Amino acid sequence: MAGSGRRPEHRGPPELFYDEAEARKYTQNSRMMEIQSQMSERAVELLGLPEDRPCLLLDVGCGSGLSGDYISDEGHYWIGMDISPAMLEVAVEREVEGDLLLADVGHGIPFRPGMFDGCISISAVQWLCNADKKSHNPPKRLYRFFSTLYTALAQGSRAVLQLYPENSEQVQDITQWERAGAHHSPSHESWLYWGNGGRLPQQRQSQEVLPLSLCWGIWHIAKGPWY
Repeated sequence: MAGSGRRPEHRGPPELFYDEAEARKYTQNSRMMEIQSQMSERAVELLGLPEDRPCLLLDVGCGSGLSGDYISDEGHYWIGMDISPAMLEVAVEREVEGDLLLADVGHGIPFRPGMFDGCISISAVQWLCNADKKSHNPPKRLYRFFSTLYTALAQGSRAVLQLYPENSEQVQDITQWERAGAHHSPSHESWLYWGNGGRLPQQRQSQEVLPLSLCWGIWHIAKGPWY
């Protein structure tokens, strides 16, 4: 896909783009930290977690643990997955409270069925639309991600995935393979929340709101959608 080169996905695979310098720059940027905190707060709110007990959450694309900080502050436990060693190293240096796993989510979510009470992901899933290596097949990677994510969620749980698709073709690809993944676990359904709409704050880049910021919610049928 053609692009301006401004998007991180156009500059190389995430494990190379988020090298040591970029990881520290991202984590020390006060504006990025504020945006990440706002998105994480709203994402956790949309999970609709029970108030009478701590929960175990999965953070997909956890980076340096900024979203995890909010999860910990809310009294929950979390496991973070990220493909960037440099990002995870910064998370270790920051002494985040969650457990960290160096992994490519395009290979799937490597946890036992029903393990998590919820999942959040901030600005990560769109990377799966790119073929950064000859072995990468974006449709297969998206299917593998969604089908294994469904499996890893406990009954009655939700996932909130905030992402920035580049164009309508990426939205169609993600939608198609999310639904295919849902067929792998038919007890789940999904719902799309477009743009800001009072649901998730949008990130700004060069004073312009990115055109396709959306929140993707997945929930077990027994629990139902949120409003």
